[in-house]
Amino acid sequence: MKDSTETDAISGSLNLLSTLLDSELPSVRNFKGKWSLARVKLTQLQTHLTDFSAEFPNASTSNPLSFHLLHSISQTLNDAVSLSKTCQPETLPNGKLKTQSDLNSLLATLDRHVSDCDILFRSGLLLENSVSVSVSKREAIRSESRSLITRLQIGSPESKASAMDSLLGLLQEDDKNVTIAVAQGVVPVLVRLLDSSPSETKEKTVATISKISTVESAKSVLLAEGLLLLNHLLRVLDSGSGFAIEKACIALRALSLTKENARAIGSRGGISSLLEICQAGTPGAQASAAAVLRNLAAFEEIRVNFVEENAVVVLIALASSGTAVARENAVGCLSNLTNSGSSEEADGLLNLRVMVVKEGGVECLKNYWDSGNQIQSLEVAVEMLRHLAESGPIGEVLVGEGFVQRLVGVLNCEVLAVRIAAARAVYALGLNSGRARKEMGELGCVLGLIKMLDGKGVEEKEASAMALSVLLMHPANRRIFRKDERGVVSAVHLLNPSLQGLDKKYPVSLLALLVHSKSCRKQMVAAGACVHTQKLVEMDVPGSKKLLESLGRGKIWGVFARP
Repeated sequence: MKDSTETDAISGSLNLLSTLLDSELPSVRNFKGKWSLARVKLTQLQTHLTDFSAEFPNASTSNPLSFHLLHSISQTLNDAVSLSKTCQPETLPNGKLKTQSDLNSLLATLDRHVSDCDILFRSGLLLENSVSVSVSKREAIRSESRSLITRLQIGSPESKASAMDSLLGLLQEDDKNVTIAVAQGVVPVLVRLLDSSPSETKEKTVATISKISTVESAKSVLLAEGLLLLNHLLRVLDSGSGFAIEKACIALRALSLTKENARAIGSRGGISSLLEICQAGTPGAQASAAAVLRNLAAFEEIRVNFVEENAVVVLIALASSGTAVARENAVGCLSNLTNSGSSEEADGLLNLRVMVVKEGGVECLKNYWDSGNQIQSLEVAVEMLRHLAESGPIGEVLVGEGFVQRLVGVLNCEVLAVRIAAARAVYALGLNSGRARKEMGELGCVLGLIKMLDGKGVEEKEASAMALSVLLMHPANRRIFRKDERGVVSAVHLLNPSLQGLDKKYPVSLLALLVHSKSCRKQMVAAGACVHTQKLVEMDVPGSKKLLESLGRGKIWGVFARP
């Protein structure tokens, strides 16, 4: 029954088109300009319907999208015939304004039908349905994705909303489904929907984009949409529901990793909106907004926006009272704000660090550290400690607040990232504070760092060498180091030029503090320090020439000491 009904819909529509084009439109006396535009659309529609009948006879009777589209076209053409008859008399029976409004509506509907037909043909769904074959699950997902993407572009708002529900369900089933849908071109379609959809569908669109943003392989496709997508999401922050705001923040977290997008968010008032969410949003939205701010704070040129918006006060408040995730992201944001990065420390950065301390940042950091978080979540706290400690006077405050003990407590933890962060914090804290160096040595810091010299990764080796190059400035710590037989040999191994990615100036500095000890010097020579250091001199590594000279003098002194 459906086949004959739809075949009738096609032939009936073609008959209606012939009637309109050949009989009705030539007799129109009113609004001839608009009916000329309608003629163009009707001619295009006639071409598409002929294609339905000739090129895809089977698909046009089996595909549900084509079924509904064809019947919608038939209804529109019947309306067009009636309206054309209304425009034929000299006097309009329904009045000029009403007729003009009806005609404008007809033009918009015809335009949509032409566009929908074009999208349906290009989607390949008609061709797929013309052949019945068994397919793999992956191919079935690919086909379903294409169908849903097409449904998002044609039909009524209700039909599009239903398709969005189905798409979101499909993507939430498996991240592989996200990858497939993105490959089929879903992202540009979703971005266009943000422009014109009703608020409910727009929220679901934001949720779908949010889901896509959590899949690593799909992020580049979202980034390719550039400022268009970014602006839509920023508008959601100001006018969306709590649900939509949270989803928009999740998507912005993926988009805010590039400098261009970070700059755009800062210049479009995004930081102000995100801070408002941190103050008054839902718990989930607060955590997600803080995550976006954490990304933005990593870009030095954006920090002025944080200062202008008094962000430090808001972030400290969230780090003190939010959910566990929100607190971690707020502390991470404060850590990024106080990080000197690759540039020299400027007055602005020092002022920012001082502001953090004055607004209660040290107490907040202490409470976060002691609140029983999982060890992984302490990485942001250790990093924030390091960045604050890079300013000497603040470092002394941190020592007085008991952070040496806290730092040593995580130095031997099982989480590599936290361990590395702790070693770097030891370096920063000890660099400007003799008191800190002394306390850390007394609390067993040296032995933990010696163990890290033999770590599997270059990053861990370098971090421990950095820390020891500072701690060994204190005589008591050098004595502790010399008692461990592994220390010198492990440090010498770090001099080897074949060990790439490690800044050699740190093991050079470390060994330079020990070279005047006869026993240490012998260990260094026996471990091959002379050969390695000679190569480092040729590479212009700071301190290497002086270390080589000290090793050489040791050899001469050894010769003269023999009987």
